[in-house]
Amino acid sequence: MINNKTDYYFYLEADRIALSKPRKESLSFISNVKSFFFPDYIWMFQKTLRKLEFLKNKNKNVFEKATYFFVLKKYYRLSYQLGFTIPVNVFGPGLSIAHYGTIIINSGTKVGANCRIHAGVNIGTEAGYSDKAPVLGNNIYIAPGAKIFGQIIIADNTAIAANAVVNKSFEMANTAIGGIPSKVISENIDIDDMLIRATAIIESGLNNKELSGMPAREIKKLLNK
Repeated sequence: MINNKTDYYFYLEADRIALSKPRKESLSFISNVKSFFFPDYIWMFQKTLRKLEFLKNKNKNVFEKATYFFVLKKYYRLSYQLGFTIPVNVFGPGLSIAHYGTIIINSGTKVGANCRIHAGVNIGTEAGYSDKAPVLGNNIYIAPGAKIFGQIIIADNTAIAANAVVNKSFEMANTAIGGIPSKVISENIDIDDMLIRATAIIESGLNNKELSGMPAREIKKLLNK
């Protein structure tokens, strides 16, 4: 959860790396002009989400209260345009939304650092309850169309296959799960082949390098050096 400015900047940097966006200082004049006329709306949404979380979680002065409502309005507009129902304070740092398209997340859900999520995903509560929502660990890959619901736990370093229906806990790390209902379909997977562990990159100091556009498997090699 973002509780202060240090958290806020950490989350922003982690999200930037997870989305493979270039560092601002490395952008050319032409790139800046292009991004002005053709913005990356997913990156815009994630920055707005983090700003809203920061403002929501802190004690606000009069100016910040006014700013909060402007940011909230932008958040709702972008959510509607992109098809996202993603509440605040759900995802840890290093969120990577892969594409436009419907994503529905219950507000009681908790997801750790470094989640890669695709379109058509629905994470919800157990039927008949408003608070029995999933808890997902760190380094989670969620493929298109996956459905995850109920008061369940998903371990770190888990890949959830396309169109999977997950309604029970999977507490063994480094696995791939899939099917209807889901079961373990592969063990001892390397999650670094599927997503960018942005928080590890920051901790290692590699975020000072220009990594934008580099595939996850290439970044894995840098982390393992």
